[in-house]
Amino acid sequence: MNRTRFVLSMSCLSALLMLAGAVYAGGWAIVTLSEFPDYAVAGKPLNLTFAVRQHGVTLLSELQPKITATDGTGIVIKGKVAPGVAKGEYTAALLFPQPGDWKITIDSGFNGNTSMLPAVKVIAAGSPTPTAFAPGTRGMRLFTAKGCVGCHRHLEVNPERQTDAKFDLTGRRYPNDYLKKFLADPSIKPAEMPNLKLKDDEIEALAAFINKAAIKQDRQVQR
Repeated sequence: MNRTRFVLSMSCLSALLMLAGAVYAGGWAIVTLSEFPDYAVAGKPLNLTFAVRQHGVTLLSELQPKITATDGTGIVIKGKVAPGVAKGEYTAALLFPQPGDWKITIDSGFNGNTSMLPAVKVIAAGSPTPTAFAPGTRGMRLFTAKGCVGCHRHLEVNPERQTDAKFDLTGRRYPNDYLKKFLADPSIKPAEMPNLKLKDDEIEALAAFINKAAIKQDRQVQR
């Protein structure tokens, strides 16, 4: 290879690397929690594991996510976030100082993308365990915690989202067996949706929420 060809080849390679870097650096990302607990206990650390996915798919490592929580009374706590074991995975710990309904916000550390989770009920140590959520209600909470809101819209969760009609799940109903199979392994249908490795009970809950009866017209008002 002569010098001219070598210089041209290196220039092309540099351009491709710069283009790849620009693509990786841009766009949006969602946060997907490995597990989202029904409740937490005051004074006892709540440990969370989550991933950050560019465009809902590509796992992003070497970020610096932040996690905070507030109970609406002016108290704000910050958790410690550290890299997890797997690529794009992070761990966080929150210590709630008192009982209440606490809202957790995770700043992904990528282009200002944040995720606000449904309120977590924090109980006092020694209190009775709260009644478990019904499958549909738990599925509605997972719709946010698992990052479904990054691509999909549902009037009961994120009515303000503007999206393609095909991504609007409001009032949709699917054959239950097929929906559960798809949630367990999205690769059965050509679609750019990651396999979140959902547990059986999470699949049951999400299917119960997605397949619920269509919302009445008088509730179809953006909150």
